Amino acid sequence: MTVTLITGAGSGIGREFARRLAADGMAIAAIDCQPEGLSQLEAELQGQNRQVACEVADVTDGPLLLEIVAALEQRLGPIDLMIASAGVGRETSGLDLRMDDLQAVIGVNLLGVANSIAAVLPGMIKRRRGHIVAISSMASYRGVPRMLAYCASKSGVNAFMDGLRIEVRPYNIFTTTLCPGWIRTPMTAHINGPMPGLMDVDYAVGRMLHAIRRRKAFYAFPASLAWRLRVLRWLPRSTADWLIARMLGRMKISRQG
Repeated sequence: MTVTLITGAGSGIGREFARRLAADGMAIAAIDCQPEGLSQLEAELQGQNRQVACEVADVTDGPLLLEIVAALEQRLGPIDLMIASAGVGRETSGLDLRMDDLQAVIGVNLLGVANSIAAVLPGMIKRRRGHIVAISSMASYRGVPRMLAYCASKSGVNAFMDGLRIEVRPYNIFTTTLCPGWIRTPMTAHINGPMPGLMDVDYAVGRMLHAIRRRKAFYAFPASLAWRLRVLRWLPRSTADWLIARMLGRMKISRQG
Protein backbone atom coordinates (compact mmCIF):
# COMPACT_ATOMS: atom_id res chain seq x y z
CA MET A 1 0.00 0.00 0.00
CA THR A 2 1.24 3.48 -0.88
CA VAL A 3 1.98 5.60 2.19
CA THR A 4 1.48 9.36 2.02
CA LEU A 5 2.80 11.76 4.64
CA ILE A 6 0.88 15.04 4.88
CA THR A 7 1.91 17.95 7.08
CA GLY A 8 -0.75 20.45 8.10
CA ALA A 9 -3.26 17.62 7.76
CA GLY A 10 -5.59 18.81 10.50
CA SER A 11 -7.34 21.47 8.45
CA GLY A 12 -7.70 23.21 5.11
CA ILE A 13 -5.72 21.95 2.14
CA GLY A 14 -3.88 19.25 4.08
CA ARG A 15 -7.08 17.76 5.45
CA GLU A 16 -8.67 17.64 1.99
CA PHE A 17 -5.57 15.92 0.61
CA ALA A 18 -5.83 13.31 3.38
CA ARG A 19 -9.48 12.63 2.65
CA ARG A 20 -9.02 12.35 -1.10
CA LEU A 21 -5.91 10.18 -0.99
CA ALA A 22 -7.37 7.91 1.69
CA ALA A 23 -10.41 7.41 -0.55
CA ASP A 24 -7.98 6.34 -3.28
CA GLY A 25 -6.70 3.57 -1.01
CA MET A 26 -3.53 5.18 0.31
CA ALA A 27 -2.36 4.90 3.90
CA ILE A 28 -2.23 8.36 5.46
CA ALA A 29 0.47 9.53 7.87
CA ALA A 30 -0.91 12.82 9.17
CA ILE A 31 0.99 15.53 11.05
CA ASP A 32 -0.31 18.80 12.46
CA CYS A 33 0.53 21.03 15.40
CA GLN A 34 -3.15 21.21 16.42
CA PRO A 35 -4.36 17.96 18.06
CA GLU A 36 -8.07 18.77 17.68
CA GLY A 37 -8.02 18.77 13.90
CA LEU A 38 -5.93 15.60 13.80
CA SER A 39 -8.33 13.80 16.13
CA GLN A 40 -11.27 14.71 13.94
CA LEU A 41 -9.45 13.56 10.80
CA GLU A 42 -8.40 10.29 12.42
CA ALA A 43 -11.94 9.55 13.59
CA GLU A 44 -13.35 10.34 10.16
CA LEU A 45 -10.92 8.13 8.26
CA GLN A 46 -11.09 5.26 10.73
CA GLY A 47 -14.89 5.41 10.45
CA GLN A 48 -14.41 4.77 6.73
CA ASN A 49 -12.03 1.86 7.41
CA ARG A 50 -9.08 3.82 6.02
CA GLN A 51 -5.53 3.21 7.20
CA VAL A 52 -4.32 6.31 9.05
CA ALA A 53 -1.79 7.25 11.71
CA CYS A 54 -1.63 10.72 13.25
CA GLU A 55 1.06 12.53 15.24
CA VAL A 56 1.15 16.02 16.72
CA ALA A 57 4.30 17.93 15.74
CA ASP A 58 5.50 21.39 14.80
CA VAL A 59 7.27 21.34 11.44
CA THR A 60 9.69 24.01 12.67
CA ASP A 61 11.16 21.46 15.12
CA GLY A 62 13.45 19.48 12.82
CA PRO A 63 14.78 16.89 15.34
CA LEU A 64 11.26 16.13 16.63
CA LEU A 65 9.96 15.80 13.08
CA LEU A 66 12.63 13.20 12.31
CA GLU A 67 11.47 11.16 15.30
CA ILE A 68 7.79 11.52 14.44
CA VAL A 69 8.25 10.49 10.81
CA ALA A 70 10.32 7.47 11.88
CA ALA A 71 7.52 6.44 14.28
CA LEU A 72 4.89 6.83 11.55
CA GLU A 73 6.95 4.69 9.17
CA GLN A 74 7.18 2.01 11.83
CA ARG A 75 3.39 1.94 11.95
CA LEU A 76 2.53 2.27 8.25
CA GLY A 77 5.66 1.56 6.24
CA PRO A 78 8.07 3.70 4.20
CA ILE A 79 6.83 7.07 2.95
CA ASP A 80 6.21 7.01 -0.80
CA LEU A 81 4.66 10.46 -1.19
CA MET A 82 5.20 13.50 1.04
CA ILE A 83 3.00 16.59 0.78
CA ALA A 84 4.35 19.58 2.70
CA SER A 85 1.11 21.45 3.27
CA ALA A 86 1.64 23.10 6.67
CA GLY A 87 1.54 26.86 6.33
CA VAL A 88 0.68 30.10 8.10
CA GLY A 89 -0.12 33.60 6.93
CA ARG A 90 0.22 36.80 8.95
CA GLU A 91 0.32 40.44 7.97
CA THR A 92 3.93 41.57 7.78
CA SER A 93 4.37 45.17 6.73
CA GLY A 94 7.65 47.00 6.53
CA LEU A 95 5.92 49.99 8.15
CA ASP A 96 5.27 47.95 11.31
CA LEU A 97 7.68 45.05 11.10
CA ARG A 98 7.15 42.56 13.91
CA MET A 99 10.02 40.10 13.83
CA ASP A 100 8.10 37.42 15.73
CA ASP A 101 5.48 37.36 12.95
CA LEU A 102 8.15 37.33 10.23
CA GLN A 103 10.02 34.48 11.90
CA ALA A 104 6.80 32.50 12.44
CA VAL A 105 5.80 32.73 8.77
CA ILE A 106 9.22 31.92 7.34
CA GLY A 107 9.76 29.25 10.00
CA VAL A 108 6.67 27.27 9.02
CA ASN A 109 6.37 28.05 5.32
CA LEU A 110 10.02 27.65 4.32
CA LEU A 111 12.04 26.00 7.08
CA GLY A 112 9.10 23.71 7.87
CA VAL A 113 9.09 22.50 4.27
CA ALA A 114 12.84 21.87 4.43
CA ASN A 115 12.46 19.97 7.73
CA SER A 116 9.69 17.84 6.24
CA ILE A 117 11.82 16.99 3.22
CA ALA A 118 14.83 16.19 5.41
CA ALA A 119 12.70 13.72 7.36
CA VAL A 120 11.75 11.62 4.31
CA LEU A 121 14.43 12.17 1.69
CA PRO A 122 17.20 9.89 3.05
CA GLY A 123 14.82 6.93 2.99
CA MET A 124 13.62 7.77 -0.51
CA ILE A 125 17.23 8.01 -1.74
CA LYS A 126 18.03 4.65 -0.17
CA ARG A 127 14.98 3.03 -1.80
CA ARG A 128 15.54 5.01 -5.02
CA ARG A 129 11.92 6.05 -5.30
CA GLY A 130 9.55 8.67 -3.95
CA HIS A 131 7.67 11.87 -4.66
CA ILE A 132 8.02 15.14 -2.74
CA VAL A 133 5.33 17.82 -3.06
CA ALA A 134 5.51 21.35 -1.66
CA ILE A 135 2.54 23.70 -1.48
CA SER A 136 3.79 27.10 -2.56
CA SER A 137 1.61 29.96 -3.78
CA MET A 138 1.22 32.52 -6.53
CA ALA A 139 2.40 34.93 -3.85
CA SER A 140 5.84 33.52 -4.70
CA TYR A 141 5.82 35.43 -7.99
CA ARG A 142 6.66 38.81 -6.45
CA GLY A 143 6.60 40.74 -3.20
CA VAL A 144 3.23 42.13 -2.16
CA PRO A 145 2.59 44.91 0.39
CA ARG A 146 1.67 43.70 3.89
CA MET A 147 2.56 40.12 2.87
CA LEU A 148 6.34 40.52 2.91
CA ALA A 149 7.17 37.38 4.90
CA TYR A 150 4.58 35.21 3.16
CA CYS A 151 5.81 36.14 -0.32
CA ALA A 152 9.43 35.69 0.72
CA SER A 153 8.73 32.28 2.25
CA LYS A 154 6.92 31.00 -0.83
CA SER A 155 9.58 32.36 -3.19
CA GLY A 156 12.09 30.48 -1.07
CA VAL A 157 10.09 27.27 -1.43
CA ASN A 158 10.15 27.61 -5.22
CA ALA A 159 13.91 28.13 -5.29
CA PHE A 160 14.51 25.27 -2.86
CA MET A 161 12.40 22.87 -4.90
CA ASP A 162 14.00 23.95 -8.19
CA GLY A 163 17.44 23.01 -6.91
CA LEU A 164 16.23 19.84 -5.19
CA ARG A 165 14.52 18.60 -8.33
CA ILE A 166 17.80 18.37 -10.22
CA GLU A 167 19.66 16.72 -7.33
CA VAL A 168 17.15 13.92 -6.72
CA ARG A 169 16.33 13.10 -10.35
CA PRO A 170 19.10 10.42 -10.60
CA TYR A 171 17.48 8.59 -7.66
CA ASN A 172 14.10 8.22 -9.38
CA ILE A 173 12.58 10.75 -6.99
CA PHE A 174 10.05 13.24 -8.35
CA THR A 175 9.26 16.69 -7.03
CA THR A 176 6.21 18.89 -7.57
CA THR A 177 5.87 22.55 -6.65
CA LEU A 178 2.25 23.68 -6.50
CA CYS A 179 1.39 27.38 -6.78
CA PRO A 180 -2.35 27.85 -6.31
CA GLY A 181 -4.12 31.19 -6.20
CA TRP A 182 -6.60 32.10 -3.49
CA ILE A 183 -8.26 29.13 -1.75
CA ARG A 184 -11.11 29.32 0.75
CA THR A 185 -9.47 27.89 3.91
CA PRO A 186 -9.17 28.88 7.58
CA MET A 187 -6.09 30.91 6.58
CA THR A 188 -7.90 33.07 4.03
CA ALA A 189 -10.85 33.49 6.39
CA HIS A 190 -8.69 36.09 8.20
CA ILE A 191 -8.14 38.21 5.08
CA ASN A 192 -10.29 41.23 4.42
CA GLY A 193 -9.89 42.39 0.86
CA PRO A 194 -10.00 41.30 -2.77
CA MET A 195 -9.17 37.66 -3.50
CA PRO A 196 -9.64 37.28 -7.27
CA GLY A 197 -10.50 33.79 -8.44
CA LEU A 198 -11.15 32.47 -4.91
CA MET A 199 -11.51 28.65 -5.12
CA ASP A 200 -13.21 26.13 -2.86
CA VAL A 201 -10.71 23.78 -1.24
CA ASP A 202 -12.14 20.60 -2.80
CA TYR A 203 -11.82 22.05 -6.30
CA ALA A 204 -8.29 23.33 -5.68
CA VAL A 205 -7.08 20.04 -4.20
CA GLY A 206 -8.58 18.18 -7.16
CA ARG A 207 -6.51 20.34 -9.52
CA MET A 208 -3.38 19.77 -7.45
CA LEU A 209 -3.91 16.01 -7.28
CA HIS A 210 -4.13 15.91 -11.06
CA ALA A 211 -0.74 17.64 -11.26
CA ILE A 212 0.76 15.27 -8.68
CA ARG A 213 -0.46 12.18 -10.50
CA ARG A 214 1.04 13.51 -13.73
CA ARG A 215 4.29 14.18 -11.83
CA LYS A 216 4.40 17.77 -12.97
CA ALA A 217 7.49 19.61 -11.77
CA PHE A 218 5.63 22.91 -11.38
CA TYR A 219 1.96 23.78 -11.54
CA ALA A 220 0.37 27.22 -11.07
CA PHE A 221 -3.38 27.85 -11.30
CA PRO A 222 -5.84 29.31 -12.10
CA ALA A 223 -4.18 30.05 -15.43
CA SER A 224 -5.72 33.52 -15.78
CA LEU A 225 -4.21 34.74 -12.51
CA ALA A 226 -0.87 33.08 -13.24
CA TRP A 227 -0.76 34.80 -16.61
CA ARG A 228 -1.46 38.22 -15.07
CA LEU A 229 1.28 37.79 -12.50
CA ARG A 230 3.76 36.69 -15.14
CA VAL A 231 2.94 39.80 -17.17
CA LEU A 232 3.79 41.94 -14.13
CA ARG A 233 7.36 40.63 -14.36
CA TRP A 234 7.71 42.02 -17.87
CA LEU A 235 6.38 45.47 -17.03
CA PRO A 236 8.47 48.35 -15.68
CA ARG A 237 8.61 48.12 -11.92
CA SER A 238 6.83 51.43 -11.46
CA THR A 239 3.88 50.21 -13.55
CA ALA A 240 3.78 46.80 -11.84
CA ASP A 241 3.89 48.44 -8.40
CA TRP A 242 0.97 50.71 -9.29
CA LEU A 243 -1.11 47.77 -10.52
CA ILE A 244 -0.39 45.69 -7.43
CA ALA A 245 -1.30 48.57 -5.12
CA ARG A 246 -4.54 49.14 -7.01
CA MET A 247 -5.47 45.45 -7.00
CA LEU A 248 -4.85 44.91 -3.30
CA GLY A 249 -6.46 48.11 -2.05
CA ARG A 250 -6.92 47.94 1.70
CA MET A 251 -6.27 44.23 2.17
CA LYS A 252 -5.66 43.28 5.80
CA ILE A 253 -4.37 39.94 7.07
CA SER A 254 -5.02 38.91 10.65
CA ARG A 255 -2.27 37.73 12.98
CA GLN A 256 -4.36 34.58 13.50
CA GLY A 257 -3.42 33.06 10.11
